[in-house]
Amino acid sequence: MRAISLVPQWIATLAIVATIGCTGATADEAKRLPVPATTIYPGDMIREELLTDRLFAPNMPGAAAFVADKAAVVGRVARRTLLPSQPIPINAVEDQKAVMRGSVVKVVIEDGGLSIVTYGSSLQAGGPGATIQLRNLDTGVIIRGVVQPDGTVRIQNG
Repeated sequence: MRAISLVPQWIATLAIVATIGCTGATADEAKRLPVPATTIYPGDMIREELLTDRLFAPNMPGAAAFVADKAAVVGRVARRTLLPSQPIPINAVEDQKAVMRGSVVKVVIEDGGLSIVTYGSSLQAGGPGATIQLRNLDTGVIIRGVVQPDGTVRIQNG
């Protein structure tokens, strides 16, 4: 029964060796790209244990459009479904958002020595450093501010 569970791995290894052999390349010339070990859905944070490496033929078309290093995707969020054993397109991942659209966020308004804290409903999602629009919950006025790493939005010079 154990031999049956090893058959798919053995076939996959044989297919890689055959691909490399057909192109006349050596294993050193093959491209090693990170691929999902399991399906990763949109909005899921990509963790190191969800990734594995896979060898691809050195002449793989469009290789520059795929992520070449695990460090480039670990800690980021999937924008679309990533399938197991398939290379990850560069545009299929994004930085995690500190503020989500429609969420209530703390708004800090600073003008000189004066500091006012209020709350607003975000009209856009954004990560740290992004400028987003919010609706002030007290007045209904639309304001713009910069997202801070802690998830608050700061408005300078009121």
